[in-house]
Amino acid sequence: MHPAPRVLRRAVAAATIALLATAVGCAPQPDDKASGGSSSSAGTTCAKGKLATQTSGKLTIATDEPAYEPWFKDDKPANGEGFESAVAYAVAKQLGYDKSAVVWQSVPFNKAFAPGVKTFDFDINQVSISTERKKAVDFSSGYYDVRQAVIALKGSKAAKATSIADLKGLKLGAQVGTTSLNYISDVVKPSQEAAAYSKNDQAISALKNGQVDAIVTDLPTAFYVTAAQVTNARIVGQFENQGGTPEQFGLVLDKGSGLTSCVTSAVDALRKDGTLAKLEKQWLSDAVDAPVLK
Repeated sequence: MHPAPRVLRRAVAAATIALLATAVGCAPQPDDKASGGSSSSAGTTCAKGKLATQTSGKLTIATDEPAYEPWFKDDKPANGEGFESAVAYAVAKQLGYDKSAVVWQSVPFNKAFAPGVKTFDFDINQVSISTERKKAVDFSSGYYDVRQAVIALKGSKAAKATSIADLKGLKLGAQVGTTSLNYISDVVKPSQEAAAYSKNDQAISALKNGQVDAIVTDLPTAFYVTAAQVTNARIVGQFENQGGTPEQFGLVLDKGSGLTSCVTSAVDALRKDGTLAKLEKQWLSDAVDAPVLK
């Protein structure tokens, strides 16, 4: 459940201590499951527009700044344009909050899934669901299946790569804390250490300036980078998903949030009724094909 007001938390804590003191024979409670599902109590309800949010009657949604295309448009998450902005408002509507009830908040990418109490109801920022991250936060079910891609300047040695082996001797870069960086270290396993950048635009600048031979981003971002940001670059190829299930982006929530099951149900409903597919086609239609690197 979402953290209660301080007075209520103290009252609950006091009652809990008293119960523990008299019930020494009770067995320990089972651990919460580190999954995309809710770890809150079974009594949680999803009454439309009446959830236990950060601010009563409002839904606080976070993302990083700047907010890149095609996920957002014109660096304005609140305008409803771009895939993730549109998904955020679709989820809000499912939860019973109209556009005027949504409050946007800027939270750095890495901070969104770092341990600690959150100031948002959920974060949407191309955060891949992973077992490691689930130790610190809750995730909704996935709202987008994603692959990672390699970008290099046209005419460069990196641009001619056709396999993972061709990438091993190159200087590669990606944003820190991302699965993009993980793919470099775990899949490519280059002979030289990858360059890690705190922001994706820093990785893009490094590519422009020749500080790295290639960078790795998710595929839709790669299409935008090569179409609008670094027009003398090309997508070298994409990686196959690792493991039996596809990499997915999920909405990030506070660990043990009472909203997790409600938000997951909203995402599942949007997938079932075709809304997610429709929004993907509208905003990510360019991200369709790229050679697969094996």
